[in-house]
Amino acid sequence: MKYFMFAVLLLLIPAVSKADLNVFACEPEWAALAEEIGGKAVKASSATNALQDPHYIQARPSLISKVRRADIVVCSGAQLEVGWLPMLLNKGNNPAVMPGNSGYFIASDYVKRLGVPASVDRSQGDVHPQGNPHVQTNPHNIQLIAEALATRMAELDRDSAQVYQDGLEDFSRRWRDAISGWEIRAASLRGKRVITHHKSWVYLENWLGMEEVANLEAVSGVPPTAGHLSSLLKRFGDGGADVIIHAPFQSEKASKWLSDRTGIPEIMLPLTVGGSPAAKDLFSYFDDIIERLLSTQH
Repeated sequence: MKYFMFAVLLLLIPAVSKADLNVFACEPEWAALAEEIGGKAVKASSATNALQDPHYIQARPSLISKVRRADIVVCSGAQLEVGWLPMLLNKGNNPAVMPGNSGYFIASDYVKRLGVPASVDRSQGDVHPQGNPHVQTNPHNIQLIAEALATRMAELDRDSAQVYQDGLEDFSRRWRDAISGWEIRAASLRGKRVITHHKSWVYLENWLGMEEVANLEAVSGVPPTAGHLSSLLKRFGDGGADVIIHAPFQSEKASKWLSDRTGIPEIMLPLTVGGSPAAKDLFSYFDDIIERLLSTQH
């Protein structure tokens, strides 16, 4: 009888299939994209979450272990992860995912990078000499990166190549339809003037036709100072901006301080998937960004 019950229990336990491709993403958007393309053929994890500043994380043993087991590492690049990714790769000691090999994929290599500085020095703070790395805030970039990533995944896992091709085609069809809807909904945002905490939104602004007029950080990557906020109050006290934006991992104090004194609405925008309760995947991520921006209009 006990053997019969054991057999019944085995039947009740869901079957677990082994993922064909182990994806280590530096940021949640790339883990989400890999899953959109590969579905059950991939196992994706992210080194960071949406409530962390991706510039600054610790190379924890758990992350080193994931790099060691990864078939592909997918990161934004443009030196966004320069403070921690090299250490992870070194400690992980996985030749397949080292720079120069097919298991090393830099998303920003497949789009036109914006904000490439003419020159760089330490006085400028957290400036990226290869351009702004936050390419995920323009959905057209996501499409270009998806095409390149699907090709790379198929090269690494030829047995599932058709899965990735079919996944890309399905994602691309739904994604292009979604972009059309977002652009129609966001038409009234064109020309809106934006104050941002950090220069995280240049691709979003470029996509929607918004104008960045100031940053709360006087020096990129350095928290807003009282002196700089006072200068912004003088500059925008009588208008000149339509919205103040900060990311979930940035303190809202500076945004609220300036908003309270100028009447300019301030909002938090998710910088990636999971950055707000509504931003559960790539599609709802952009849904939420558009809705939050539209909510600031009078």
